[in-house]
Amino acid sequence: MSDVELKSFKKAYGGVEILHGIDLRIDEGEFVALVGPSGCGKSTMLRMIAGLEDITSGELWINGAMVNKQTPKQRNIAMVFQNYALYPHMSIRENIGLNLKISGTPKDQVDKKVLEVSRLLKLEDFLDRRPSQLSGGQRQRVAMGRAIVRDPAVFLFDEPLSNLDAKLRVQMRAEIKSLQSKVKKTSIYVTHDQIEAMTLADRVVIMNKGKIEQVGRPIELYENPVNIFVAGFIGSPAMNFVPGVAKVRGGKQFVSVAQDILVDLGDRRGLADGQQVILGFRPEHLNFGSSAHQLAGTVDFVEPTGAQTHVSVTSGGANINVVVNGNFVASTGDSVALAYSPDRVYVFDAETEARI
Repeated sequence: MSDVELKSFKKAYGGVEILHGIDLRIDEGEFVALVGPSGCGKSTMLRMIAGLEDITSGELWINGAMVNKQTPKQRNIAMVFQNYALYPHMSIRENIGLNLKISGTPKDQVDKKVLEVSRLLKLEDFLDRRPSQLSGGQRQRVAMGRAIVRDPAVFLFDEPLSNLDAKLRVQMRAEIKSLQSKVKKTSIYVTHDQIEAMTLADRVVIMNKGKIEQVGRPIELYENPVNIFVAGFIGSPAMNFVPGVAKVRGGKQFVSVAQDILVDLGDRRGLADGQQVILGFRPEHLNFGSSAHQLAGTVDFVEPTGAQTHVSVTSGGANINVVVNGNFVASTGDSVALAYSPDRVYVFDAETEARI
């Protein structure tokens, strides 16, 4: 296993800079997910680590050695791609063992390693089949097997589940998580799906426009986002944002939203009277019913999803989504009270978008 460190990592195409001085350390055996919207630079960064893209400036260190000038083969990295990249005319056995065969590994050792990996991935019954005879999930496991059998220093995953349907993605997430606990390899996983990132990774790197917005454990990012971008990206459904103006009354702090509704911020301090802010409410932190802290609203529509019900409410001119128990019943146009807890209201500066 190896650690990976990026120092002032930059990538430019001509005069257009794609990555703006990335600094990131990934510890030995750690599973880190890179997540962000399309075009944020996450896949480019992964390809630079793999050696498939040149590093414009900065340094890449793997296992204590700078590898900027090393070829992909010299870096001892295995990459699992989105499209599987299997050879259709070869059996599963041949696909998994191909790299070992090319490197000159004796046939008996190739067969032994292929069998070990196939058992780990529950593919031993399919070794004599062709890729076309397997399901999408099985083919992705073959692609992972081909990477594992090489015993690389670092695993790289480039959106490996994006071609699978929703049910199979959930199943494969569990299988990748289980696999990581067994092989304990340093892994870097690129995805645009924040749920996938949070369920799989030890730490998540949130990227935006070629920069890192925040790095942390999934629960840290969920509970303590540093700005509006992270707060809105992490969590499903997304956090609700409501603009307002800070009010200080008798030593206590409130935020006035549309139609002079005052949101109580509890014992919080640090806001200036008249400061422009944006409030954040997670849908799952709101509820319906009378409370000392509530907002009046009107139901726009209701979406039952089974165990949960998603309710869209208009309150003071703002649209607010609420997630409640699946047995909740309401109709469009109903007047409701939205209960909130002051210590679960997020406050962001309207100008900088940083959390206050």
